[in-house]
Amino acid sequence: MREIVLDTETTGFEPEQGDRIVEIGGVELSNHMPTGKTFHKYINPERSMPNEAFEVHGLGDDFLRDKPLFSEVVQDFLDFVGDAKLVIHNAAFDMKFLNAELGWLNLPKLPWDQAIDTLAIARKKFPGSPASLDALCRRFGIDNSDRTLHGALLDSEILAEVYLELIGGRQPDFTLAGAHVESDKKATDGNEWHPKPRPSKLALRITQEERAAHAAFVEKLGEEAIWKKTV
Repeated sequence: MREIVLDTETTGFEPEQGDRIVEIGGVELSNHMPTGKTFHKYINPERSMPNEAFEVHGLGDDFLRDKPLFSEVVQDFLDFVGDAKLVIHNAAFDMKFLNAELGWLNLPKLPWDQAIDTLAIARKKFPGSPASLDALCRRFGIDNSDRTLHGALLDSEILAEVYLELIGGRQPDFTLAGAHVESDKKATDGNEWHPKPRPSKLALRITQEERAAHAAFVEKLGEEAIWKKTV
């Protein structure tokens, strides 16, 4: 099962009011385990950056001026995503922006049911508790000390850890380990594996003084001592 943990940064809250995506980050999971494959793009929004948004992610006009337009990265993004489920914290926000950008290019929109909302999962699992990404990191003991500002790729990497905790732990498929053990017990010729004798005995780890002291102790126990019956 392939999933993409996804995050975006934007110029504001409403694409209908002219706000645009300025950064996309994604982390690939296979069977709930990171594969190491990522997607990351900064995007020129073709508009100025409001100060309120700049204070959140630190992406300003000078930095974004020479970055590609969304139309120039969209195919790479769609190829990376494919038909994988999109794991997003507050999915309604990111899906709204992604589909707005796709709509402006007359491209098919992403189905809403393609998204998995970790915010909704957290609120259902911990009703009444804070469910922000930072709050969930504190709950699960995940290090987010590098998150001084929001960043799409960093937040995706952190969210991937949070998501795996939300669904039951960072290694939900314990059977994988068992499968490796069983395969290791097969010999190359297909026969059942059996332990082989050591090529040489292990060196003794007791001193001569300790052996003499033990022998003297046993001697005092008499002829019925169990050590004398098993030697």
